[in-house]
Amino acid sequence: MPVPSADLAAWHFRSGALDRLLPPWQDVRVIEDSGPLREGAETVLSVPLAPGVRKRWHARIDEAVPGKRFVDVQVTGPFGAWRHEHAFLDEAEPDASRLRDSIEYRIPFGPLGALGAGYIRKDLEKLFRYRHFRTASDLRRHAQEGPGRPLTVVITGASGLVGTQLTAFLETGGHTVRRLVRRTPDPAGGEYRWNPDSGEVDSAVFEGADAVVHLAGAGIADRRWSDERMALIRESRTRGTRVIAEAMAACSSPPGVLVSASAVGFYGDRTEPVDDSSPAGEGFLSEVSMAWEEAADAARAAGIRVVHPRIGIVLTPKGGALGKMLLPFKLGAGGPIGSGRQGMSWIGLDDLIAVLHRVMVDDRFEGALNATAPEPVSQRTFAKTLGAVLHRPAIAPMPAFAAKILLGRMAEPLLLQGVEAVPSTLNDADFRFEASNLETCLRMLLDGTPPAAE
Repeated sequence: MPVPSADLAAWHFRSGALDRLLPPWQDVRVIEDSGPLREGAETVLSVPLAPGVRKRWHARIDEAVPGKRFVDVQVTGPFGAWRHEHAFLDEAEPDASRLRDSIEYRIPFGPLGALGAGYIRKDLEKLFRYRHFRTASDLRRHAQEGPGRPLTVVITGASGLVGTQLTAFLETGGHTVRRLVRRTPDPAGGEYRWNPDSGEVDSAVFEGADAVVHLAGAGIADRRWSDERMALIRESRTRGTRVIAEAMAACSSPPGVLVSASAVGFYGDRTEPVDDSSPAGEGFLSEVSMAWEEAADAARAAGIRVVHPRIGIVLTPKGGALGKMLLPFKLGAGGPIGSGRQGMSWIGLDDLIAVLHRVMVDDRFEGALNATAPEPVSQRTFAKTLGAVLHRPAIAPMPAFAAKILLGRMAEPLLLQGVEAVPSTLNDADFRFEASNLETCLRMLLDGTPPAAE
């Protein structure tokens, strides 16, 4: 590991470590999370055993020595017995350490269960190969790209697909996260209330904060588009951003930066590649993105640094576009949509988390930039690559008319149009992507294969 053993241990003992270590290719659900690691803490997970078959895994921390090790054991769960010791060991180099996972387990069902011993061992090796990569990568980013001090960060949309992982990444790095929520807040959980519909926000959330990351907004593809839904998509972005920006501007000592999400939809449907300097396109998504970015003007006028990451298609099996594609592709029913020539600007979830972190802590970033992988592809290439990674054919096309029947008005801008957006600002800043290549990203997400070392 690329940090001293004390930093390695601290990462594991903080809130968020469990979220960062859950394998993306498995649908593991957290039922109860005990929070920061401590002796006696208990966690309950729901784990998949087979298609349609799940089992609860109830684990307890039996031993916890800060800075040195901890041991978790299964109380009830899929194994006959399970004991896992995590040890944090010094290396000769001052800025290096070693993580040692020692696992003792017993397979249930006696001789019958032993028939699956080889599969279980292989699955565990795959799991820990991924976990060790994820731990090392997060620690390296915090050590090399971090601000060098703990920050207090306000996040909207903290319970969403991106917000959950961003929160976990920041908390394991030693930062404090304050969450803006619509429901009754839990002050002990660092929650503050806001209501963007009425323009209300608890301004105390900004006191002493260093940064704000604004991710909240109605899902683009959650429902078919009607006039009312399209108005909600626009208003949920512009109104919420305006509330945040104006509240920050009114602070006597506001946070130094607002990272307010945008989207590559800004460029509309394009046949030529675009970079961060390219002009806006046409259509509903372009209009929404322009209005979304303009809604932060109050913060800009107050001298606050504002960054708009124009986010591409975020890849994770946990949800979003990839989550919806997996089942038909696994069944051999996947393939290109429409002409297949439309561009797909994508980014792996963990690379997006790293982009949000970098632009938040690095004062050189300001204004709009593409938060996309450096190698965009056509929709046809995406389908072919996903099929190859899943070892399935990708030859079942969806004609344009079928997409329009299934999805109505959103089929054209979401599936039948596209853009290949290049992250020129990030490239110029030598930003290190974990997965710049689509196949590399999909193999990491779907079978736990870490990228080859550079």
